[in-house]
Amino acid sequence: MGVRIALLGEVTAHVRGQRVELGPAKQRCVLAALAVDLNRAVSADRLAERVWGADQPRRARATLSSYVSRLRQLTAEVRVERRAGGYALVADEDVVDLHRFRRLCARAAGGGDERTAAVLSEALELWRGEPLGGLEGDWASAERDRLRQERLRAECELTDALLRLGRGEGLVAELSARAAEHPLDERVAAQYMLALYRGGRAADALEHYRRVHARLVAELGVEPGAALRELHRRVLAGDPALSGVARASAAVPRGLPAPPAPFVGRRDELDRLDAALDQAGGTVVISAIAGAGGIGKTWLALHWAHRHLDRFPDGQLFADLRGFSPDGAPLATEAVLRGFLDALGADRARVPVDPHARAALFRSLVADKRVLIVLDNAADTAQVADLLPGGASCTVLVTSRNRLTGLIAGHSAHHLPLDVLTDAEARALLADRLGADRVAAEPAAVAELIGLCGGFPLALGIVAAHAVAGLPLAELVADLRESGLGALDDDDPAASLPAVFSWSYRALTADQARLFALLGAAPGPDIGLPAAASLAGLPSARTRALLRGLEQASLVARDGAGRYRMHDLIRRFAADRAAGHDVDAALRRLADFYLRTAHAGNLLLHPYVTPIDLDPPEPGSRPQPLADDAAALAWFDAEHANLLATVDAAAAGGRHRVVWQLAWAMNTYHFRRGNRHDQWALWRAGLAAAQRLGDPAAQLLAHRMLGRASADVDRPEEAMRHLYQALALAEETGARADQAHTHHALTWSWVQADDHERALEHAMRALEIHRTLGNPAWQADTLNAVGWCAAQLGRHDFAREHCRAALTLQRAHGDREGEADTLDSLGFIDHRTGAHEDAVRHFAAAVDLYRAVDNTYQAVNTLDRLAESLLALGRTDEARTTWQEAESLYRSQQRAQEADAVRQRLATLDHESDAPST
Repeated sequence: MGVRIALLGEVTAHVRGQRVELGPAKQRCVLAALAVDLNRAVSADRLAERVWGADQPRRARATLSSYVSRLRQLTAEVRVERRAGGYALVADEDVVDLHRFRRLCARAAGGGDERTAAVLSEALELWRGEPLGGLEGDWASAERDRLRQERLRAECELTDALLRLGRGEGLVAELSARAAEHPLDERVAAQYMLALYRGGRAADALEHYRRVHARLVAELGVEPGAALRELHRRVLAGDPALSGVARASAAVPRGLPAPPAPFVGRRDELDRLDAALDQAGGTVVISAIAGAGGIGKTWLALHWAHRHLDRFPDGQLFADLRGFSPDGAPLATEAVLRGFLDALGADRARVPVDPHARAALFRSLVADKRVLIVLDNAADTAQVADLLPGGASCTVLVTSRNRLTGLIAGHSAHHLPLDVLTDAEARALLADRLGADRVAAEPAAVAELIGLCGGFPLALGIVAAHAVAGLPLAELVADLRESGLGALDDDDPAASLPAVFSWSYRALTADQARLFALLGAAPGPDIGLPAAASLAGLPSARTRALLRGLEQASLVARDGAGRYRMHDLIRRFAADRAAGHDVDAALRRLADFYLRTAHAGNLLLHPYVTPIDLDPPEPGSRPQPLADDAAALAWFDAEHANLLATVDAAAAGGRHRVVWQLAWAMNTYHFRRGNRHDQWALWRAGLAAAQRLGDPAAQLLAHRMLGRASADVDRPEEAMRHLYQALALAEETGARADQAHTHHALTWSWVQADDHERALEHAMRALEIHRTLGNPAWQADTLNAVGWCAAQLGRHDFAREHCRAALTLQRAHGDREGEADTLDSLGFIDHRTGAHEDAVRHFAAAVDLYRAVDNTYQAVNTLDRLAESLLALGRTDEARTTWQEAESLYRSQQRAQEADAVRQRLATLDHESDAPST
């Protein structure tokens, strides 16, 4: 590269290594003012304001033109172009050190620590002193402050990477100077403290915290944030985890879809978003981008987001809330939260069931982080409220067809209405897609095409995609004129897109048109290739080719995970076309695909469950093979929303057998993932379906499963009612295995009710039946249930005998979760009989197994009991640590009563520790 323009120091330009004279300070300011917005137009008014401020000379425009003229002589590799009332500096990004710096910072994000450190070091080497050196004025001063903050962010990111790599000791001198320069920056303070601690200077680290704390209180009237307080606590405690290479950092989500290309216009809207971000001063920015469907809200949001990736080093989250999807089912806030928590690296097993608790956990994970959250296509404020961060460091972009008055009034959101593109912007979009020469060659056709499309980016993009295939623009216009652009049958009176969609639809092959229509009728927010193949009744390779054609026609979009989605308006149009195709057969194939794959997945997750009898497969349905339980979990994660939507569609269509069988197939997955409310709601639908079928066996199963699900969501009376109804049905029909399973379920319901005599009666009855059925897994479970109930009644020898028998069977057939249950029971018996060493051994083994199968709900119960045994052995510190972990888990699971009890035990321990010895 022969040209270099420096902004990260004194403003200079070099051509082939030789410094170029840039003239007076104002002329250098013009270059800098254009260079910061490289390749983007800066209006003459804005440029003059940057150079002279509010007090501009009378001939500012003429002088500005003179400066630009001189800068044009700089070199052929850098051009100053006249654009729409302003100017643009056009060059490769690497020409300007600022843009190379930003590109390197963006490239560093998300990589390994070694790569991050190397790339950030390269970026920071571009700095040669104070940015915009030699320039004066309000704009230069404000821009200089902003650039300093960018440099500080990069320095802090580099320091974090080096600290994770264990290089803290060598950073002390550098961090000392940075802490002196930024005495109130808590991130810098934390890094300096950690470097001091790793250098063996814990006392200096504590002293620095004291100084920062005092200064924050004196100058800002605030206490240090949670992260700095926690580091202080760990330094005080001499936490050994602080001494070596830190554990892997928390997940940094990169959830933004790709930026739109091309992007034209929206200069004012982009400026307003920039201003909202710059004026926030570290507070949450919520910009609600409103406009009609197809107006380009997502287009604008993603373009702006990708321009500012460097401002959000802690990641970006994106969710399509489907507020106006054709099936009328906006995405539930709980589902979005679940996705965000996964992206942020939250432990799935610790994610609470309660929606409000999930929202609180989300706010905790993004507190003090610089994360961008893009919430696309919101239905209303209520759908968005629980997705807003509670801290003061994140930025939120919300798009919606509605104004979202509640968000504006209640959360001080910046409202940004979005209108259609101007004729000039629409023309620029077509020129970018088709080439300027082609647009110039057919001016009349282009003008009419722009008018017919009404300035809607989506319409223009679809039309351009077909024009690229070679159809003359005049022929396109003639087709659109002949078809007409009828009004949309929704809340969008400003445009008429159906003719554009009709043209696209008519251009499809017969097979493409059929698949397009069937996709519009399919339940759920998206679809994977295997499901689409079953929907179409075609081989995967053929289906993939058809989807590729629809994608190229801009009728479907494929995300990073390879799943296919439709824009709301296109999907509505596709659904209207579905009437002419074999929709009922296609939906039966799709439901059969989901049911058979889910059935196989459930057997992988729970090998000891009794399979249910499925109807013969639908011709053309191709269930997806799943290799193991990990693959099954991944499939359920990807298809969960579609499975629930399929249940709803099956219920509405009278396919009741599919409803209860899908409830069965999803049962273990819901238990593993803690989706207890989904499980309960699904079994309510399953029972209703079984009753409509008049199928006694299905009703028996549904009553039992709904009883267990009701207990999981704290509905004990409902649980007992359904379980006893299930038992009555089992006894009436002579279903021995069902009788045993229901007695087993009743055992734990009575345990929860503290009636251990009655619980033991049901456990003994279940064991008696299971011994006649010959299933060792079922027999082992009931042996343990008998042992647990007997132990509660003080019959310890009897209890231990049954639990040992259970453990032998469970180890023989590899039932890890059952083995954990029994080890917990044996630990309980040991504790009750004073064998505390044995209790600790059994409890610890049980906890390890529970964690291995992601069952923290049971693990925390065992941790609680483990702490009691540790305390009985006089191992007070270990007991305290164990109870602290248990309290945290109880709180995350919304088990307040248990958490409060543990908190009281900890308080008692602390009081006893503080009491004077006698």
